[in-house]
Amino acid sequence: MGVTQYEFDPSYGYTLDALLDVSAPKAPKDFDAFWMKRYQNALAVDAQPQTTVVSENQNGWRVLEITYTSTDNFIIRGWLLLPVTGIIKRGFIVGHGYGGCDGPEFNFPFKDAAFLFLCFRGLALSARSDISTEPCWHVLHNINDKDRYILGGCVEDIWTGVTAVLSLCPFLAGRLGYMGISFGAGIGALALAWDSRIAKGHLNVPTFGYQSLRLKLPTNGSANSVQQYYLNHKKQTLRVLRYYDAAIAAKRFNKPVHFACAKFDPCVAPPGQFAICNAVTSEKELYILDAGHHDYPNKSLQDRELMGQLEVFFASLSL
Repeated sequence: MGVTQYEFDPSYGYTLDALLDVSAPKAPKDFDAFWMKRYQNALAVDAQPQTTVVSENQNGWRVLEITYTSTDNFIIRGWLLLPVTGIIKRGFIVGHGYGGCDGPEFNFPFKDAAFLFLCFRGLALSARSDISTEPCWHVLHNINDKDRYILGGCVEDIWTGVTAVLSLCPFLAGRLGYMGISFGAGIGALALAWDSRIAKGHLNVPTFGYQSLRLKLPTNGSANSVQQYYLNHKKQTLRVLRYYDAAIAAKRFNKPVHFACAKFDPCVAPPGQFAICNAVTSEKELYILDAGHHDYPNKSLQDRELMGQLEVFFASLSL
């Protein structure tokens, strides 16, 4: 699987059985209270969504740019896709990876859905001068303060995004799904744990799982910059990151969630991915990828198989 191109083994020596046995760490005593307070504060925000038409028909979709207000009066931007024909029966909030989001995607098989492709605060269309758009710095923004760490704001961007969608399309209440990949999947896990307005979720190679273990496994990408920071701020970093552990949040899921977890990943260590999935006690499905953040021979086939599974998994949102 191309191990020689890395200075470490992106499988970390874990067999599939070992990955399926990774558990979640213990939660801080006030973990639930910390997140419930943030969720209630986010619900109180008037998202005030505003849209501007970009295209009346692109690949069968009406494309609009959307802005809405998140917590801390942060203006979040993204794209809203609406089908040109047919009845809208369900909706999706889509969270991007740390590679950013250059525009909406048109390859999903859900032709009866509205899509919100949001850009998380500080990134892509939601960039702001006081926050670096570089993943290695963005992931460190206010990491010394659990109440101000930027990941918390990104979670709130999902919650206020749900508010924005329901403000524009109130008939979608109870019919919303969330889909996120990598960064967006880890942030999504933290959001799904508390928001009952999201009926189902899909998390693809989710990050931020089992933070204390994640800090010890050599890696590329944004996780490496967190590890470098951790070397000089160990106690402080752990005190904050344990509140941002997607595996701990996953224990709180009370809705069906579909996972795509990789056995080999140089940027999001597989034990952390599987720790999130393994922690779920509600209904769940798992598709096992050969690799994440890495090209491989079966990638196109697995992408098609995964999309087929998601088509079935999210079908109930239309009923």
